Amino acid sequence: MKLHELADRPGARKTRKRIGRGIGSGKGKTGGRGGKGQTARSGVRIKGFEGGQMPLHRRLPKRGFNNIFARKYNELNLGRIQEAVDAGRLDGRKPITVGALKDAGLIRREKDGVRLLGHGEIKSKLAFEVTGASGSAIKAVEAAGGTVTLKSITGRERPAADQIKADRRAAKRDAVAARTQAKSGKAAKAEGEQPAAAPEAKPDKTKAKAEAAKPAKAKPDQTVEAPAPEAAAPKAPKNAKADEGEAKKPKPKPAPAKKDKS
Repeated sequence: MKLHELADRPGARKTRKRIGRGIGSGKGKTGGRGGKGQTARSGVRIKGFEGGQMPLHRRLPKRGFNNIFARKYNELNLGRIQEAVDAGRLDGRKPITVGALKDAGLIRREKDGVRLLGHGEIKSKLAFEVTGASGSAIKAVEAAGGTVTLKSITGRERPAADQIKADRRAAKRDAVAARTQAKSGKAAKAEGEQPAAAPEAKPDKTKAKAEAAKPAKAKPDQTVEAPAPEAAAPKAPKNAKADEGEAKKPKPKPAPAKKDKS
């Protein structure tokens, strides 16, 4: 084969259809646009127009929303990472970071980080520094003797969501344990601090003997004169109030005498 015989496969390069070059070309005069009118002009949005009735794209209901805070992660299974370690593309003696995974060709770009998934088998003892990991992936890595450290590469996760959830669960467990411990401690203290009975005072025998030996002193007779009874106040007569009430009542006026009209 010579240099001038090199060519593309048949159909790889197709010539453009030239319009408006005479009626013999098949695309002359109107150039494939038909007759005159709105469709013959440029800049026409007629495909969504339905003659004035409500178009289809407005008749259909809306569904869902776009989460502007969503994160785009590279999802990697443990099986692929183990294959890269076995092939020598990934150094298992160093921490497995997002940059190391990119250099090994396991991801194309960093995006918002890497999230480990638990599909596949991992045999090597590896130290991962990734953005997120599923529960099954963490268990598999720790069973093989490795570690998983959740680390943000964008700074938008403060820290990664998985670590936040784990910290919240641990805080709840600690709070419940502290409450139960405090209750049990209070009950034990209440049982231990029962009021002790006061010791009975023993009589002092020496004092009792000394008092018995002393002669009793004779007290002079004191005559107390009883106070003289006060003179009884004179009792008011019972009918005094009735007499006062009768005095206050107005006396009835005599009825006027009737005059004879005769």
